[in-house]
Amino acid sequence: MPSKEKLLGKTLDELKQAAVECGLPAFVGTQLADWLYSKRAASWDRLVNISKASRAALSERYELGTIAPAAVASSSDGTKKYLFPVVCQLPSGEESSAVEAVMIPDDDRRTLCVSSQAGCRMGCKFCMTGRQGWHGNLDTADILAQFIGIDESLQLTNAVFMGMGEPLDNYPAVKKAIEILTAPWGFGWSPKRITLSTIGVLPNLKLYLDDTRCHLAVSLHNPFPEERFNMMKSEKAWGIKDIVSLLRKYDFSGQRRVSFEYTMFDGWNDDRRHAEALARLLKGLECRVNLIRFHRIEDFPFGTSPQRRMEEFRDYLNSCSITCTIRASRGEDILAACGMLAGKHNAQTEG
Repeated sequence: MPSKEKLLGKTLDELKQAAVECGLPAFVGTQLADWLYSKRAASWDRLVNISKASRAALSERYELGTIAPAAVASSSDGTKKYLFPVVCQLPSGEESSAVEAVMIPDDDRRTLCVSSQAGCRMGCKFCMTGRQGWHGNLDTADILAQFIGIDESLQLTNAVFMGMGEPLDNYPAVKKAIEILTAPWGFGWSPKRITLSTIGVLPNLKLYLDDTRCHLAVSLHNPFPEERFNMMKSEKAWGIKDIVSLLRKYDFSGQRRVSFEYTMFDGWNDDRRHAEALARLLKGLECRVNLIRFHRIEDFPFGTSPQRRMEEFRDYLNSCSITCTIRASRGEDILAACGMLAGKHNAQTEG
């Protein structure tokens, strides 16, 4: 049988239209939005203020679209990694895959690192997600299902599109997910609670900056275009100098922030020459630089920079009036840290 259409991922107007097409009043669509996005209902039985007859009419044509995680692994630092089964639409047909979402606790914050694609086609050499290739885009329902399917769903305070995939390579679905996350009839979140991380897909980066007020994180990693290209083939299509030039046209002096992610590799991008070039590249731009410890992966020649060298790099940028911090690593023991997500069925189900 063909798959039913998903209600999750629809806007309020689309949910109202779905109700009307099932012979129900339009206000049922408002009730559906409340159950899906405010209350995070994961089963039809939860929708108690919608009559059984109405639910039956809806379920003949639609499924809610929520997904239960197939497995979950817990880190010693409290981080949790959830594995979600997904079915992606490819030109060759459907393909079953899996994606990972990571919940990161920090005092009273609960941040979800959410995936937007199964795999990734950007091919960054130091990223385990990129190494597995691209297995399809997630639809908006599969993106939002990660928010609803985790144990901490109602406690989430923030979201970062830093999981598997390049969000701007799947921008229509990501844009719609952000619309629902920030809409008063949706999750009702402030845009300040959401950050999107990208290597800098320039056409869609401009759209994102114009369409939303959410934060931005740019994967930079090397200020020299030739060296960056050796690790990140995207540099050829979307050069870091062009990315920074675009960002200079926007105002980041208010509530919206832009940060640059800079993974530190021992002997490759961590010396004074790179620090000086990075300072020149970002001079005058209101931004932050996050230095990230590299988590060693197989068949890769570089290790992480020594702590002392990272501190010297940080201190130099701060002396140049560029705010720079060393990001604390979370979830490394369950392969949940930056660059380690691979969608593998290696998580352990909790009892």
